[in-house]
Order: sequence, then C-alpha cells, then structure tokens
Amino acid sequence: MVDKLDNKKQAFAKAKSIRTSGQKLNLVAKSIRGCNIKVAIDQLTFSKKRVAKEVLKVLNSAIANAENNFGLDIDKLMVQEAYVGKSIMMKRMRPRARGRAARILKPFSKITILLKEIEEGK
Repeated sequence: MVDKLDNKKQAFAKAKSIRTSGQKLNLVAKSIRGCNIKVAIDQLTFSKKRVAKEVLKVLNSAIANAENNFGLDIDKLMVQEAYVGKSIMMKRMRPRARGRAARILKPFSKITILLKEIEEGK
C-alpha cells in the first residue's frame, strides 16, 4: 500500500475529512482508477458529482508531491490506486413529535490517491 513506496517511483496524497458518504466518494474514485492523470483531471473537471471537486484537489496535491518531493515526470504519471474509507460520523439531533428526538448521522470519508510513474517500454 502507501507505506512501502517502491524505488521512489510513486507519490500519494490523502484527504481525511470529506463531508460525504464513502459510497458516493467511491463512485468518483472508481472513475479515475488506472487512468492517466490528464484523463483523470478531465473526468473530475467535467463530473456532475459534488465531491469531484474535493477529489480533484487531492489529485492535484498528489501531482505536486510527485513533482516536488520525488522529482517524477508529471507527463508519465498514472493513478495506480484511489481508495476510500470511513472517517468520523457527525451526530445531530432532530426534534420529533411528543418531545422526542431522532438522531441524524452525517458521515465523513477519507480518500488516498497513489500515483505511479509509467516506464518507457509500456
């Protein structure tokens, strides 16, 4: 996974508290997995999903990390992994009839995007 980057040919970025459910975030993450970064940026730019803007910020951060921290060529990068997980669950109360209350759960999610430099022969 992200902890063991092989030969410094990979870079990653994370976002830990995105205000959406993991299921909705995974729909957007699926669309960029395995894509070239130019294609992934186009997918996220023209997506109608609200969370696509947040994923685009994380992707741009991963590209900047690859270029500045690892010295990778940004024209040869592809999205190797984009995986989603649960984060905190914000709890709110909603008043109901007869003095009762109901609990509203507002989920947060996290995403990790791992970029990989493509070799010349492939």
